[in-house]
Amino acid sequence: MSILGTRVMRTEDPRLLTVGGTYVDDLRVPELAQAARATFVRTPVAHALIKGIDASAALAAPGVVAVLTAADMDDLPPPPPPPADGEVEAPPEGAPLPLMGPWAEPLLAVDRVRFAGEPVALVITDDSYQGEDAAELVSVDYEPLPAVIGFDTALSGESLLFPGTTSNVALTSGAPADPAMFDGCEAVVEHTIVNQRVAPVPMEGRAVAVAWENGKLTVWVSTQNAQITRFILAGALGLDPAAIRVVAPDVGGGFGAKIGADRDALIVAWAAKHIGRALRWVETRSENMLAMTHGRAQRQTVKIGGTRDGHILAYRLDIVQDTGAYPRMSGFLPFLTGLMATGPYAIPSVQAANRVVVTNTTPISAYRGAGRPEATAAIERAVDLFAAEIGKDPAEVRRINLVPPDQFPYHSPCGAVYDTGEYVAALDKVLEGAGYAELRAEQHRRRASGDVKQLGIGLASYVEITAADANAGETARVVVHDDGTATVYTGSSAHGQGHHTAFAMLVKSELGIPLESITVVHGDTDLIPAGVGTYASRSLQLGGTAVQKAAIDVKDKAREVAADMLEASAADLELDIDRGVWQVRGDPETSRTWAEVAEHAGSDGLAADVNFTDGQPTFPFGSHLAVVEVDTQTGKVRLLRHVTVDDAGTILNPLLVEGQRHGGIAQGAAQALLEEMVYDADGNPVTGTLVDYAIVTAAELPSFELLTSETPATINPLGAKGIGEAGTIGATPAVQNAVVDALSHLGIRHLDMPATPERVWSAIMQARESQ
Repeated sequence: MSILGTRVMRTEDPRLLTVGGTYVDDLRVPELAQAARATFVRTPVAHALIKGIDASAALAAPGVVAVLTAADMDDLPPPPPPPADGEVEAPPEGAPLPLMGPWAEPLLAVDRVRFAGEPVALVITDDSYQGEDAAELVSVDYEPLPAVIGFDTALSGESLLFPGTTSNVALTSGAPADPAMFDGCEAVVEHTIVNQRVAPVPMEGRAVAVAWENGKLTVWVSTQNAQITRFILAGALGLDPAAIRVVAPDVGGGFGAKIGADRDALIVAWAAKHIGRALRWVETRSENMLAMTHGRAQRQTVKIGGTRDGHILAYRLDIVQDTGAYPRMSGFLPFLTGLMATGPYAIPSVQAANRVVVTNTTPISAYRGAGRPEATAAIERAVDLFAAEIGKDPAEVRRINLVPPDQFPYHSPCGAVYDTGEYVAALDKVLEGAGYAELRAEQHRRRASGDVKQLGIGLASYVEITAADANAGETARVVVHDDGTATVYTGSSAHGQGHHTAFAMLVKSELGIPLESITVVHGDTDLIPAGVGTYASRSLQLGGTAVQKAAIDVKDKAREVAADMLEASAADLELDIDRGVWQVRGDPETSRTWAEVAEHAGSDGLAADVNFTDGQPTFPFGSHLAVVEVDTQTGKVRLLRHVTVDDAGTILNPLLVEGQRHGGIAQGAAQALLEEMVYDADGNPVTGTLVDYAIVTAAELPSFELLTSETPATINPLGAKGIGEAGTIGATPAVQNAVVDALSHLGIRHLDMPATPERVWSAIMQARESQ
């Protein structure tokens, strides 16, 4: 029996649960024995000119090694000039875009600050406590400027973030609205929705340690991609990539915000060389909330039309993307939102357009789902609004419009090609599993009795794109040693997903080597020079396929070696996977172990390298049903049930998949109910600590009801699709729709997220006053 598809416990967990992980701040290596500590001086002002920086008091403080500002960065290479033909080679996803002209982001602020928390100076001390004290002694003279906060203020252009520009719109994309697309629609609904700004809040914040020795830079960094980080460092510091080693130790969560390396890590790397001493920086939780990139932050205007029997004929999505103070990902996030605008529905006429605006807030970047949750939130609210307009059950409207299974591969009008899907079956499975008819009956009973606690039932059907950059590929190397053990080197980068378990399972399934004899190595550019890393739910379908192919190549080499040992034809040999031995077919007495075969292979050993670049994006899908209870006297919302189908193709390990689904659903529900990064009119963060930012806990969540569905992908050997972001994509609109549904009998058609008690109670009061 193959190990694939079975519930294998995570091989990573015994170490993490007993000894514990080794994160950047835990590193005790010789190169860092005399490392100084870095502390950033961050502006408390959202928008201001820098008139002067006085570091004299800080320099006189105990333990201070140096105070560095932008004026000290004259040893950095200048930015490269634009290519003569005007074309710019695209960096890997997550690397800073090569923005030319006025939108460019400095390392340390030069003459202007653009968001509260932007780094202005770096204080270097012998220990971190001295750094906190000394940073407070650095005096910065600010001349405040009007803050640009919110979509309307940004679009007005009354105050500009970047001199030399004529507006705060950094990018515009998409076709102008065509009213004629709604001709022939019997019902049309239009509404503006806010998909609020949220913070990633990983358990481990950003951290980096740097040592320069013998002309080589070694960087230990909490990142999702060691190789991409090396690419960024090489460009920023003007170094040959071969002169840089990047190591990603244990990483305490990333969620997209740790793709590559951002400006803070680059500053620390430069500073270590500048002062000639190893250096370490580990951000505080307050810094993390202020300065690590945020996610979402879109204002969406949806317009949807169709027939009164439930067929959707036209859909228009207009996006305003708040990109924060610097357009790090430029139009990439709203591009993904537009690409997936139609969701799982067959809608004949679709348009999407976006404007990217800069504001005096923390920059926006990828956050679990990166543009796809925003697309699903928009279309799922639009479908519910349309269903309410025509007086039809939202489940039935979805069933009518979902892409049927005989239309795959389905060419979406937005440009995506959905590979495989059973969208209607997923919806029906969720409805049956949740007892949809019984839930509606209970809702009717509560409404008829005037119950204070009203029931809401929310649906969301979704499809998402994973491994969107599949052509970038992923690398793997598999080595079988002369003691019979194996080592897997992967370009994918683990930070909680279970890569070590999954990749070891793939090797065992091909070679029969026990899991406990397989070591998985990642995140070290000296050992794995080429790789892409982990984001966009790409690891199994690309990194896993590379591992499987490398294991097959090793098996093919081993067959020839074993044949030489046994003086038999290679065609007559077989590998007994259960025993992990080679033998002449049908003759167990001839068996040779992997240790014997690898030893006989000689100094070259048994190894294979694969760079898998033949992948294509896959499109996981599913349906979620959320049940909430809303107290109409207090506005408090309680999530009672969450029932889901998340189809990620062929399942390698159900345990790992369930873990990813649990985490994703929790984060998705959290956005719907609790989380929001709020700024006041002056750009001060109002929810900048975990006292104010309502992170979700187990106490706010029910046990999730996970139903199974496997529709294999046909475009990779494993049949796998991504699962890391699916729960987040489906959960948020399902929970939001449930809250609105609980209040719909009061005439409430929409409620923006998060559905806090104050927001819900205010909506109820307004509805009652208008009756």
